[in-house]
Amino acid sequence: MKVLVTGGCGFIGSHTCVELLEGGYEVVIVDNLSNSKKDVVNKIETITNKKVKFYEVNVCDFKELDKIFETEQIDAVIHFAGYKAVGESVSKPIMYYRNNLDSTLTLIEVMSKHNVKRLVFSSSATVYGDPEKLPITEDFPLHTTNPYGTTKLMIEMILRDLYKSDNEWSIALLRYFNPIGAHKSGLIGENPNGIPNNLMPYIVKVANKELPQLSIFGNDYVTKDGTGVRDYIHVVDLAKGHIKAIEKVSKDRGIDAYNLGTGKGYSVLEIVNTFMKVNNVDVPYKIVERRPGDIAACYASTEKANKILGWKAELEIDEMCKDAYNYVINNK
Repeated sequence: MKVLVTGGCGFIGSHTCVELLEGGYEVVIVDNLSNSKKDVVNKIETITNKKVKFYEVNVCDFKELDKIFETEQIDAVIHFAGYKAVGESVSKPIMYYRNNLDSTLTLIEVMSKHNVKRLVFSSSATVYGDPEKLPITEDFPLHTTNPYGTTKLMIEMILRDLYKSDNEWSIALLRYFNPIGAHKSGLIGENPNGIPNNLMPYIVKVANKELPQLSIFGNDYVTKDGTGVRDYIHVVDLAKGHIKAIEKVSKDRGIDAYNLGTGKGYSVLEIVNTFMKVNNVDVPYKIVERRPGDIAACYASTEKANKILGWKAELEIDEMCKDAYNYVINNK
């Protein structure tokens, strides 16, 4: 079975490609390298000892994407490609709407043309907005607090309408929480271009003395220590969830959403302190004002994914912190 992975050189995409290859799938990566690097392809091949087809193409480009589908016999698609920083989406909303919606619309148009109707979509827990209670289940009301989350919710709505219009489609909407960590090999991990927008890569850069200190956005939330609480999941566990989703869309038609998280909430300070402890490094930090679009707490109920996909996160927070730093040590 051949799977096209958009954004396959990115953080979650690259780990998913490894799991696909190790599971016996053929992989075709499409990535425009706007927030990733081409050498990731070689690293995926080194880890798995298998070849990957790579196309440096923007998923918004219908003609180029169409050529790929004409060349490759694609059976299913995992769609990661898109901008993903909450803070940036607040300051540049039109850029986010244009890119994230256009890329998805172009992709499903090309898929429809070539009668490829199995899709796993990289959604997000941001579609739940600021939840009234915790843990979050998939039937919670959907509303968003920032443009990034709104693009994810709009795409979910588009895909649901697509299925209503043509019930030959099989679509999994994976709402994942906060992926951190890296592959045990230390070859692939989270390495964003420029200043990181997410917590773990920022912690790592401070620990590595590439940045002077970490800014913690707010310590006055109604949480255990005043800092934001999130459901952090090891990226390898998350990648394995995509394999289970591919298995699901390969055998059943329909569209459904699944939370991928651990079901546990950790505060920003807990993550920082755990990172310092397990890696024996210092991470200087300062408390600054809250960031626009952020919420106090967010963690998942994962019962549905456990039951229907047969998937469960296994790796603990200590391993997430160790593996994230190991990746940086290996790539200095």
